[in-house]
Amino acid sequence: MSEQDVLNGTEGYPEVSDIDLDVIKRQYDSESRFRTPGGWQGRLIAVLAVLMSLFHLYTSAFGLMKEMWQRPIHLCFVLVLVYLLYPASSKSPKDKIPFYDFLFAAAGAFVTLYIVAQFYGPMLERAGMPNTMDLIVGGLGILIILEATRRVSNPVLPVIVIFFLLYCHFGRLAPSIFQHRGYNFYRIINHMYLGTEGVFGTPLAVSATFVFMFILFGTIVEQTGLGRYIIDLSMALAGWSAGGPAKVAVVSSGIMGTISGSSVANVCTTGMFTIPLMKSVGYESHFAGAVEAVASTGGQIMPPVMGAAAFIMAQTMGVSYVEVALAAVVPALLYYFAVIVQVHFEATRLGLKGLPRDRLPSLKRLLLSRGHLLIPLIGIIYFLVGGYTPLMAAFYGIVLTIVTSYFRRDTWLTPAKLWAGLENGARSSLGVACACATVGLIIGTATLTGLGLKLAHAIVTLAGGSLFLTLVFTMVASIFLGMGLPTTANFIVTSTMAAPALIQLGVPSMAAYMFVLYFGIAADLTPPVALAAYAGAGIARADPMRTGITATKLALAGFLVPFIYVYNPILVLVDFVPLEFFMAVITALLGVALLGFATIGFFKAPLPWYLRLVALGGALGLMIPGWKSDLFGLVILIVIYFIQKQREQALSAGH
Repeated sequence: MSEQDVLNGTEGYPEVSDIDLDVIKRQYDSESRFRTPGGWQGRLIAVLAVLMSLFHLYTSAFGLMKEMWQRPIHLCFVLVLVYLLYPASSKSPKDKIPFYDFLFAAAGAFVTLYIVAQFYGPMLERAGMPNTMDLIVGGLGILIILEATRRVSNPVLPVIVIFFLLYCHFGRLAPSIFQHRGYNFYRIINHMYLGTEGVFGTPLAVSATFVFMFILFGTIVEQTGLGRYIIDLSMALAGWSAGGPAKVAVVSSGIMGTISGSSVANVCTTGMFTIPLMKSVGYESHFAGAVEAVASTGGQIMPPVMGAAAFIMAQTMGVSYVEVALAAVVPALLYYFAVIVQVHFEATRLGLKGLPRDRLPSLKRLLLSRGHLLIPLIGIIYFLVGGYTPLMAAFYGIVLTIVTSYFRRDTWLTPAKLWAGLENGARSSLGVACACATVGLIIGTATLTGLGLKLAHAIVTLAGGSLFLTLVFTMVASIFLGMGLPTTANFIVTSTMAAPALIQLGVPSMAAYMFVLYFGIAADLTPPVALAAYAGAGIARADPMRTGITATKLALAGFLVPFIYVYNPILVLVDFVPLEFFMAVITALLGVALLGFATIGFFKAPLPWYLRLVALGGALGLMIPGWKSDLFGLVILIVIYFIQKQREQALSAGH
């Protein structure tokens, strides 16, 4: 097999050729269920999408507009495109736009541009006393946004928001701990739509600035062939080792995940290459799909870009995005180290080998031929660390991408590729933007009624003041919400409702918000609604439920790491002391390795069930802060090492 055949990832694996990735995306990723109209309707959508991207490029380069111009114009583009792209139901036409969706799109433009035209003029003069027209527009705007979110996502988030809006009105009927005096619809609409407390609040502000620009950066970079290059580079770095293709999946999906905020999309992008390779060296289908799902999902917590929720986290906490990204480094490395450890031990347990060196691309040749594709990623990190705002870092990253693409003819961003990047950037932003606008209504409910503090008090009371129980309740709530909500919406809901309970119990805010972020993401791997795992199963032709259960096992460290940095917040750089930080990282890494022994059941030789339990206890000891627990875990690690070393020698002698 030639090197090019290996790089193509399809030679020798006929099952890849007949896998329809579009079908898998549409099945598990609601944002992929869009229309594909042709003719003038298709051209209209493309032009509007490109205009949206150009608007954001212009404002990021020459200065943002006033907040109540920037945000409504951003939302105007979003609503118009959603109603033109996403059908009302499965029975609606997929190849053309019906007339009523043009009316919905026009209504979306009207309710947003009305704010642009009125806010800094007549509405400001009325000083919080909206007239009848304001209230009609506000009420219609809320309904238009809820319907758009239902189309691009699913009914769960709009239903939750309707419940919160009803709570605003019928607060007197709520249980005593949540009671408030209740507000009329006049006050609710004014608060939720005609100011910056609801729809046009912080989440939409982040969507209209940082998030959109990083999504656009990702789609333009993808047009240069960076995604394929990352897979090739990962093959050269890790493809030769035991179970190499699985490690390639972890490395490439982790890197791709830094610029792609969607777990399912990332699975489909890299999984079409990595999953067949994993199966070709002997991994079972469900394990291959699970590895890809876990690696792709972790991209949302991998700096420097992370997912959209990280930008909202920075805004919510009132800190720079760089602080959030730096705090996420160690937890993300622990997550990926755990996956690498498990795929390695699974490979050694099964006796799997890596790919022969002659079937792998040359690292030197890859760096010389296409190494320039990494310059924008390096540039993004430089700009962020150098003190640039995330908005400017993303803008300069896009400029770097365009310039460096012309270093080689085969990576040129031709006008057609640049157009596709601009169009895809706008399309990819629609789900996040709708979620941000909709969950703004939940934040508005919290600020209007004080629900956030009441819920925090209720959680703490239910847990009897126990931090551990509060963490468990928050974990369950985050995973449960994640079954029906996109990651961004899930984070905003849990950060508004659950994180205050953790902070009330003395957890540093960075650790508290990172905790709910992790478990919101974990929902993509947790059955019964493990969308990323199911997408991986679709490509691997494996049983979806078995793949989801395997993914949960592989991500077990991801379930434990948040508890670790809550109890030992130095891992997220809270009260940073170099020596303590270094020791905490080392013991956590050793704990993660022991956890890998326990979950896979292999280290040098098979581990009997009782040693797996002992290994699990040692892993927890190393992860829990304190020298006594660390010593306990270290002793167990040493004991298991020598026991398994003897078992390995005995097995070798027996052969």
